[in-house]
Amino acid sequence: MFYSTMTPHRFLLLGFIIIVVIGSFLLTLPIASTSGNSQSFIDALFVATSAVSTTGLTVVDLGSFYSLFGQIVILVLIQIGGLGYMIFIVMIVLQLGVKLSLGGKLILEESMSSPPYEEVSHFSKVIIFITFLFEFLGAAVLSLYWMREFPVSHAIYLGIFHSVSAFCTAGFSLFSDNLSAYRDSIVINAIIGILCIGGSVGFFVLYDVYKFFLGKAREDETPRRLLVHTKLVLIMLPALIIIGALLMYVSGWDTPLPSFKDRFLTSTFQAISASTTTGFNTLDTGTVKTLGLAAMIMLMYIGASPGGTGGGVKTTTFGLLISSIISVISMKDELILFNRRISPRTKDKAFAICTIAVLLITLDVLILSVTEKASFMEIVFETVSAFGTVGLSTGITPTLSVTGKIVLVITMLIGRVGPLAIGFSIRGKYKLVPIKYPEGGILVG
Repeated sequence: MFYSTMTPHRFLLLGFIIIVVIGSFLLTLPIASTSGNSQSFIDALFVATSAVSTTGLTVVDLGSFYSLFGQIVILVLIQIGGLGYMIFIVMIVLQLGVKLSLGGKLILEESMSSPPYEEVSHFSKVIIFITFLFEFLGAAVLSLYWMREFPVSHAIYLGIFHSVSAFCTAGFSLFSDNLSAYRDSIVINAIIGILCIGGSVGFFVLYDVYKFFLGKAREDETPRRLLVHTKLVLIMLPALIIIGALLMYVSGWDTPLPSFKDRFLTSTFQAISASTTTGFNTLDTGTVKTLGLAAMIMLMYIGASPGGTGGGVKTTTFGLLISSIISVISMKDELILFNRRISPRTKDKAFAICTIAVLLITLDVLILSVTEKASFMEIVFETVSAFGTVGLSTGITPTLSVTGKIVLVITMLIGRVGPLAIGFSIRGKYKLVPIKYPEGGILVG
């Protein structure tokens, strides 16, 4: 009876919860901390959820509080959360030579925004290859860079940790000031930025681009073209980064950044970090002026692209929302993008996701306004960062109350799984309306 009630959405949510609980237990072990003392379960739950949801918010300094064992636990949680645990199950099943069931394919399709289940096995292999290729190359370059400052073994470890953290858009860093010490480093800014964009663009986009350039077409097939989804992502993501970087550049900081190079690198890096929902920072976010904070809140709310390692309402969702508004104002009866008609159901989902996100953020802000001693902007920033699984903070995370931590734990989990997936898991199986009612008129606007 239990199995019959397990829809793909419920299975997906339950899997993430189980992984979070296991990770929380491991982080409470004395061996996980440098002091040899057990971490409180609430704090461990917060960090484990942040790692699995690839958020990056933390109540302790990762590099000094956790031992090597604790850091590796967090790294494994980041990798599982970034790729999605279902893809690891698929990898194991395929290695054992077992054919993936239809139910398993549907769950993977839901968790990864993958192509139809007929292609899911090949899709999984390509994504695993692309992921580890990105992470390997990123780790190699970062390791070589840090060998100038640290012993070889430690530099390699730093390279691997930060490469995985960047591609999975987690934003966890082993440095106490995150990446602020490398604010003017072109290598760090470029490599971390490329990894963040690679992870956030979405596995389906990477897969589509892979097929477009490397896939072999049959003789009876028309020439390959990028899908509408891929085109929309490749337009929205650069546009958001450019707009965010410009707003960050003109906003100014309390900390002086005199040269054009420093301001350009910092503005661009923070825009990439916020729009890809990574959470790395080369600047103390608490010193950013209101315009810069507002710009980052906007980017964190929109977030990355579907099927990637990032959070937020997603670039395509926001793109459809804007396109729908323009279509309504233009008095068009259908939404057309790239000479393709977008279904009303897809538009409805986009509006639902954006609305649920705003309602959830509003509820969180109301609760945290009562439980936390922080300004309104700090609370809004922290809440949007948690929902978007970003990890940027103005510095109030370590001072959160138990209630505040629990609220953000739930918010991070919802942000990782997705608002609609959470709603579908509560509702259960899809049901058709048995009766077609007469249309009713309602005045709006």
